[in-house]
Amino acid sequence: MLLTLRTPRRLKAALLASAVSVCLVAAGAPPTPLGVGDRLFPHLGNPGYDVASYDLSFSYPGTNDKPLQAVTTISAWTTTALDRVNLDFTHGKVKSVQVNGEKAAFSNAGEDLVVTPGQRLPAGSWMRITVRHTSDPRPAAGGRDGGWVRTADGLVMANQADVAHLVFPCNDHPSDKAMFTIRVTAPDGHTAVANGMQTDVDHARGATTWTYRTRHPMATELAQVAIGRSTVLHRTGPHGLPVRDVVPTKDRKRLEPWLKKTPGQIKWMESKLGSYPFETYGLLIAEADTGFELETQTLSLFERDLFVESGFPAWFVDSIMVHELAHQWFGNSVSPRTWSDLWLSEGHATWYEALYAEEKADKAMRTRMKAAYANSDRWRAAGGPPAAPKVPGPGQKIGIFRPNVYDGAALILYALREKIGRPAFERLERAWVREHQDGAATTAEFVRLAAEVSGRDLGGFFQGWLYGKKTPPMPGHPDWKQKAADK
Repeated sequence: MLLTLRTPRRLKAALLASAVSVCLVAAGAPPTPLGVGDRLFPHLGNPGYDVASYDLSFSYPGTNDKPLQAVTTISAWTTTALDRVNLDFTHGKVKSVQVNGEKAAFSNAGEDLVVTPGQRLPAGSWMRITVRHTSDPRPAAGGRDGGWVRTADGLVMANQADVAHLVFPCNDHPSDKAMFTIRVTAPDGHTAVANGMQTDVDHARGATTWTYRTRHPMATELAQVAIGRSTVLHRTGPHGLPVRDVVPTKDRKRLEPWLKKTPGQIKWMESKLGSYPFETYGLLIAEADTGFELETQTLSLFERDLFVESGFPAWFVDSIMVHELAHQWFGNSVSPRTWSDLWLSEGHATWYEALYAEEKADKAMRTRMKAAYANSDRWRAAGGPPAAPKVPGPGQKIGIFRPNVYDGAALILYALREKIGRPAFERLERAWVREHQDGAATTAEFVRLAAEVSGRDLGGFFQGWLYGKKTPPMPGHPDWKQKAADK
């Protein structure tokens, strides 16, 4: 995610092990919300099972003031014996639940849908849960952000960080990635797109159903479904990669000068990291007021106004496009195992955003990093150290997306490159995305790999840069200073 300030509006196994004891509750005990123990979102995700796939079906009524009819099927392996299965889900009405084809009881506890099958599910067993429900695009209680976002002509999704479960039942934590099949039915005149590749389209009785499937596992926060009066544009990227863009039909020609840049940007990223990690890529440009751009997997979400109304110079908009593209490697292919590992995703996306601006527009990385260094202590005071961000306020899903995990985290990468040298740093980057492709990884794993690749003991270096309340001295730049505190 990249917050765009155009106006003022603007340890999977370890986690399961730590939380599994709370999952083994007696069948007669009251339902209770669970979680996988994430420090920033304690009730997010659920222990006791590992999702293999989601099958999502949505029926759009043609207007945003009514709920969509939906069916979610979750196929998963149990990792412990379960009398109940907790799913993350709220802001929708559940009509029925089946477990392995048999009717199951269900109730709500906090933001969890608690499912009680007819018989206990043994550890290591395959289960299939089908939930028939509504999916409501209207604002959630309390004005909570995210989930469905209403656009000028339909809907898009923005599920980061903790609101996919406002759209569909799921294990809503990036440590549990899964394959997705997504079906969307909408009245004729609308176009529906989703993550992955289109596999089918069916026209019947004044409506069209599109089916999409991912070829790589995906975190729930990266799911995307867009419905609108849109045009889908196709072009070819490096090595024959299918590139598809989704734009408001009326803006097709106006946006083309930006869209045609994507293949070259992919080629540039591949020169730094190796092959693009997914089956397709493209831009989803929506006429919506979100205040951010978002790296939904294979189809990054952008506000239309970034390209047509922002007033930013072209080099800056290009760099934002590269920020979301870089997330396909950092954050999507290699997901954070906990939300405290977010700095790895946003710091790297910011790094390649700045590196692209340096190489393509002569905007010196050193200048940007020196400015970041001057503000780093302030950012740490406000948001916490980059690898130990402060807990977001209630209902503030984007509260963890502060400067400390953007330029503050890119600053760590700059310090690391200064410490171990450019060749070792570039080997580390390639090794990281290669070794953890399609998985979720931790800060500790990055620290270990950096030491292995560089052949140096970096424990003290990373401790200060990742967790210190104050920013350590910048290697090679003893003259860099912190900005004086406001009086």
